This record gives sequence, C-alpha cells and structure tokens, in this order.
Amino acid sequence: MTTACEIPTVSVSPLLSRQFVRLLVMVFGSGLSMYLLTSVVPMYLAANGSGGVGAGLSTAAMMFSAVGVELVVPRMLARWGYQVVLGLGLVLLGAPSLMLLASASLPVVLAVCIVRGAGLAILVVGAVALVADLTPPARRGEALGVYGVAVGVPAVIGLPLGVYLIDVVGFGALFVLAAVASLAGLVMLIGLPARIAVEEQHVKVLGGVRRSGLLMPTLVFAAVTVAAGISVTFLPLAVAGDRQSMVASALLLQAIAAPAARWLAGRYADRVGPAKLLAPALVLAAVGAGSLIFLPSPIAILIGSTCFGAGFGAAQNLTLTLMYNRVDRSRYGQVSALWNLAYDGGWGLGALAFGAIVGGTGYPVAFALTAAVVALAVVPAVRASAA
Repeated sequence: MTTACEIPTVSVSPLLSRQFVRLLVMVFGSGLSMYLLTSVVPMYLAANGSGGVGAGLSTAAMMFSAVGVELVVPRMLARWGYQVVLGLGLVLLGAPSLMLLASASLPVVLAVCIVRGAGLAILVVGAVALVADLTPPARRGEALGVYGVAVGVPAVIGLPLGVYLIDVVGFGALFVLAAVASLAGLVMLIGLPARIAVEEQHVKVLGGVRRSGLLMPTLVFAAVTVAAGISVTFLPLAVAGDRQSMVASALLLQAIAAPAARWLAGRYADRVGPAKLLAPALVLAAVGAGSLIFLPSPIAILIGSTCFGAGFGAAQNLTLTLMYNRVDRSRYGQVSALWNLAYDGGWGLGALAFGAIVGGTGYPVAFALTAAVVALAVVPAVRASAA
C-alpha cells in the first residue's frame, strides 16, 4: 500500500537492450553491403556494355530473388531459429560480391544479384521479426524507428559513397568492401536468441492477408517502393556524366531524410496511431518523385530527392507499425515477410518497368508516371485514417 506522500513508480522496459544493440550492429553492416553496390552495379554494367536494360535487370534480379525467398523465411525461422537463418543471410549477401571481381558479363552479374537477393530476403525478414520479439509492444513504433535508422544510415553512407568511390578506388575495391561489411556481422549473432519466442507460428505468408487487415498497407507500401527502386537505379543514369557529384549529393540527401523521417514517424505513431500519418507521408513521397520531371534542374533533383526520402522513410515505419498492430505475435514472421515482399517486389518491379519504358518515353515522362503510382496510393491511405 502506498501512502499519500508516496508516488507510484511505473516500470518502463528498456528499448536498447544488449540483444537489440547486437541486432542493430549486424543490420548496419549488412545494409552497408547492400547500399554500397545498389547504384554501383548498374553503373558497372553500363560501363561494360550493358545499358539501361541491363541496369534495370540487375536491380530486378536481386529484388525478385528476394521476393521469392521471403515467402519461405518465416518457415525457416520456425524450424532453425534466428541465429542460423540470419547467419546464412549474411553469407549469401556478402560472399557473392567477390565474384564480380572475375567478370562483368551480364549473366554473371545477374547470378550474383540473385544470390545476394536471397541473402537480403533472409536478413530483412528475420531482422524485422526479431525487432518485434525483442522490444516492448508499447514502444514498437519507436523501436522500428531506431531499426530504421540502423538500416538508413548505411544508405546515407553507401549510396553516395559507392558512386563517389568508383573513380577513387575502382569497382574491385568496392566489391571487396561490400563482402567484408556483410560477413563481419557474423560476430554479432553471438548472444541473439537462437529460437523464436512463440512455438506456434503462422508460416503461410499469403494466408489470411485480407481478413487480417494486412492487404491495404502492403499494397500502399509497394507503390512507394516502386519509386524507390527507380530513383536509386536510374537517377545516376538520367543525369549527364559530368554531374555525378550532384547525383551523389541527391542520393545523400534522400538517404539522410529517410531514416530521420522513419524515426520521427515511429515516435509520433505510438501517440496518435500510424494510420493518421500515412496519407501525408505518401503525398510527400509523390511530390518528391514528381519533382524529377524537371530534370536536369539541380534544384528539382536535390529538393525532390529530399522530399521523396522523407516520405519514403515515414511510409516504411507507418505501414510496418500498422501491420504489427493488427496481428498477434504468432503472425510477426508473416508481417515481416509481407512488408519485405512489398519492399523488394515494388523495388524490382519499378526498376524493371522503368528500364523497359524509358527508352520510348524519355526520363521526364517516365518519372511523371512514377509519381502517379505513388499518388494513387494516397486514396486507400486516406480511407484508413478515417476508419
């Protein structure tokens, strides 16, 4: 019993536990491995005779491979646990980068992208599910925001740095650096949970999607990732070669804005609910994507990339938080897989479609179509906020 002078204390679970920090460090390394080569591999192909179609195929191959593997990751987690599965993902993402030292032929590069896509799928699905397992539900939005920073900071470093370092150290050194960044994360697996927290897992990724309320945020997020895949793949190719420093600056601004917005969206989503913030985030992303129709204006490129990064980052957190809030713990793996399917499927589809149409329409029209896809997603987001 407390007296009138005593103030009851409220127990608040710590957010940055030792296990969560280990996970964040691992995520940082694997993210750096991915983003160092995201814009570099298309440029590597273009420099060796494979033009826009080859660039689009490389991104699409990685992302569609990820989509296929993401369908089975929840089942892998249920059978083998976090440590084994995440370790496999780190190896598949990092080691194949070294094969690019041997050949720049399109079939070899596409094979490398396919294997790296499988590793990426394992890591993103496993890591997001583990975030939900390791952090208190009342602070889930903030935890996903912190995770978003750990994922986003490698983009801040890797996207512009990869483009910049091509002329400084060459493609080969970048391929080695990408391999080391991922493989070093194996050390961080020590101390992470070996098994998932709930024995009975919903391992069918596409089962019950409509009834559980997961369909809308999945499709909305996919629309935004279509534009994301296009921007990082084709912006370096859409701008004249002597202005690559401006492209690097634009990618840097986009990469900074995304994790910052992702963290802020998570903080406020815990207070007001993610659905109320989703439509404004999509509007911002659509405006940013639409600004690229004014190429080659430096102002349009820099402001558009920043706006898109902010809208994209916020949409990442809001859709994922919304999905987790609609299910019980047995579906955490399903949510992670669905969300990452939307991420990688939209990213790959956007790059593939853009590469196929840009030759006939030109970059301004193709970027306008990209903005229209994002704008269409505002409609269901508005309905969700009013529900």
